Amino acid sequence: MKIASVIAAALLTMFAAGLATAQTAPKTEIKIGFVPGPYIDGFKKGVEPELKKKGYSIKYFEFSTGLEANTAVFGNDIDANVMQHTVFLNAYNQRQKTDLAGIITVPTPPMGLYSKKYAKADAVKKGMTVVVPNDPVNLQRALWILRDLGWIEIKDNNPVDVTELDVIKNPAGIKIVPLENAQAPRALDDADFAAVQGNFAIYSGLKLTEAFALEKMTMPYSNVVAVKRGNVDAPWAKGIVEAYKSDTFKNAIRSDKFYAGFVLPDYFN
Repeated sequence: MKIASVIAAALLTMFAAGLATAQTAPKTEIKIGFVPGPYIDGFKKGVEPELKKKGYSIKYFEFSTGLEANTAVFGNDIDANVMQHTVFLNAYNQRQKTDLAGIITVPTPPMGLYSKKYAKADAVKKGMTVVVPNDPVNLQRALWILRDLGWIEIKDNNPVDVTELDVIKNPAGIKIVPLENAQAPRALDDADFAAVQGNFAIYSGLKLTEAFALEKMTMPYSNVVAVKRGNVDAPWAKGIVEAYKSDTFKNAIRSDKFYAGFVLPDYFN
C-alpha cells in the first residue's frame, strides 16, 4: 500500500508540474479576426512582420458580422479583432454583458454618403431615398451626415437609442431606409443615396475620394483592436500595440494610396 501511495503521489506531482508548465508557457500564436473591409491587409503588411520578429505566428479568422467577431473574442475562440469603433464596442458590452476593451486605435475610413445617380454639386430633391445603417450607433453617424448637408434636423440622443424618429425636420421629405451595414453598397443600384460605413465602402470598391459627402469623424468612431479586458496587459496584446506604432506599419500605410482619406491615429504624428 505504501508503494502504491508513493507512486500515486509521484504521478500527481508530475501532472501538477506539467499543468503548471502548460499554463505558464509563453503564448506564441495570436488568433485575430476581421470582417470584410480594409483592416486585414494593413495588419498583414505592417503589423504581422513586427509580431513575427517577437516570435509570434498569426492565425487569421474572417467573420460576416461584427457581432460574430465579438462573440469569438469573448468566447476565447480568437484573441482579438479589428473591425469596430469604441462607441459600438461599448454598446456591445452594455447589451451583451461582456468585457471587451480597445487597446489601440487603427487607421479608419470615414462613413460616406454615396450615389450612382447624383454628383456632389446636385441639390437635395423631394422624396429622395437614402439608405442608412440599421444599428442605432451607425444610424446616428449617417443622420449627422444628412444634417451637415442641411437636408434634415435631428434631436440629440444616446447613440444606442437612436432611431429614424429622431429626425425632427425633413423639409424635402427624404425617405430614410434602414438596412444592414454590409448591404448598403448594393442598395446604390436602387436608392438615390446610401450612407456606407468606411470598411464596407472600401471592401465593395467605393472610393472615399468619390463620396458625395464624408462624415466629420471624431476619435470615438475610429476603429480599435479589441481584446478581453483581462488580456489588455498580456505580452501579446502589448506586442500588437507596439507593432501598430512601429515604423513598419506607419510606412506601409503612408506609402499606399489605397489609404488616402483614412483618418489616422495620433501616433502617426
